[in-house]
Amino acid sequence: MLLKSEYLFNRAQESIPGGVNSPARAFKSVGGVPVFFKKAKGSLITDEDGNEYIDYVGSWGPMILGHAYPAVIKAVQDASFKSTSFGAPTRLEIDMAELVKQMVPNVDRVRMVNSGTEACMSAIRVARGYTGKEKIIKFEGNYHGHGDSFLIKAGSGALTLGKPSSPGVTKGNARDTLNADFNDLESVEKLLKKNKDNVAAIILEPVAGNMGCVPPAPGFLEGLRKLCDKHETVLIFDEVMTGFRLARGGAQERFGVDADLVTFGKIIGGGLPVGAFGGKKEIMDVVSPVGPVYQAGTLSGNPLAMSAGIAQLSTLEKHPELYVELEEKTEYLAKRLRVALNNHNIDYHMNQVGSMISIFFTKEKVTSFKTASSTDQEFFKQFFHEMLKREIYLPPSPFETWFLATSHTYEMLDRTIVAADESLAAVKA
Repeated sequence: MLLKSEYLFNRAQESIPGGVNSPARAFKSVGGVPVFFKKAKGSLITDEDGNEYIDYVGSWGPMILGHAYPAVIKAVQDASFKSTSFGAPTRLEIDMAELVKQMVPNVDRVRMVNSGTEACMSAIRVARGYTGKEKIIKFEGNYHGHGDSFLIKAGSGALTLGKPSSPGVTKGNARDTLNADFNDLESVEKLLKKNKDNVAAIILEPVAGNMGCVPPAPGFLEGLRKLCDKHETVLIFDEVMTGFRLARGGAQERFGVDADLVTFGKIIGGGLPVGAFGGKKEIMDVVSPVGPVYQAGTLSGNPLAMSAGIAQLSTLEKHPELYVELEEKTEYLAKRLRVALNNHNIDYHMNQVGSMISIFFTKEKVTSFKTASSTDQEFFKQFFHEMLKREIYLPPSPFETWFLATSHTYEMLDRTIVAADESLAAVKA
């Protein structure tokens, strides 16, 4: 029963576009009424009606230690007594920057911003300012926030210039945004040759999380690194999802490939609104006030976000065994979900990297946006609602990855597996 959620959603639609402050929350992919939550602890999240769910969204990734992690909460409380904002330098910003540099390979300088979107927008501007080039290459199915340069759909093939996928995005932005196919180096190479000496950056999620979890094919990231070196193009890893989640040093550490610039999101703030971009000194030193590329923000380096982030990242830094534990739990869940899916003769493909996991209801091996799009969306819709009935909260879209936290217990994982078995049976019936 979601009586209060229904009431709140009806009320919200009178004052908020679509009743939500981000389209991903609207349940358009799965239908029904969005669940309105009021509290969470660990991996349990409670809605306005008092129903308690096992959470596999984790605020879309940052709750790697679980909701309301004690050290994070204490850090925010302590900082709030001193002020919620200064709009001026603080020691906390230095501590955070030094911690990021310590944990992430190949980062010499870090600039704090307020969201993953802002980090990616800024990284693109910096790459253009550094190289003097105008075009960027992105990949179908990768999401880098709602900046104009990123809201571009591919045309009829990877070599076609994109089209704006949202009103308000100019044709000029579309002309400067080239779309390649994820895990297809040949499509990237063709774009670089066709736009010789005018591609400032290649930006990608090293492990895609916004078309479901899709890992890089062997050699793909290494191939991009070589192409960027050859064409003097900046390689940007969007690690808003993968940063500090797949390893202490994120995807760069896990796959052993260095990007030139890296972007981070709310995981560096324990879930508070925050982002950052960083990279090589020679590139980052084009950023104002050192260089000519302007980027600013009154709330950048906010003391609450910095305090929460230092508490969270310090925990991950001091306890590398947490990553081993997370991966073991995710593999445990994946293995038993496969058994349930096989027992019900379901067509599926499962991808898992570290503590990110996705089930695609398709016969195809999912390696790209095209193959991810072959998933049976109606089946997922029914599966989602059956899981919701059994108090398992999954991302409300077939194209979003599930996230595990250290707070997921094996008892929770077993409950999830039982719920999945029952839900699959219900959908098949």
